[in-house]
Amino acid sequence: NLGWTALLEAVILGDGGPVHVEIVRLLLAGGADPSLADGSGVTPLIHAERRGYITMAGLLRSAGGR
Repeated sequence: NLGWTALLEAVILGDGGPVHVEIVRLLLAGGADPSLADGSGVTPLIHAERRGYITMAGLLRSAGGR
């Protein structure tokens, strides 16, 4: 109902720590699309930046996230 992908869940439900950063890295390596936004049009990169998840945001940006 929320329109969340696994990548969005890893960011939104994560804490920005090493385990969640690794999950994001693995999802991206597995082909997750960092440009897919939630039902409100917010991308994983924007969620990561809003939460101050610098490492996650860098991974998402490097993968083409907007």
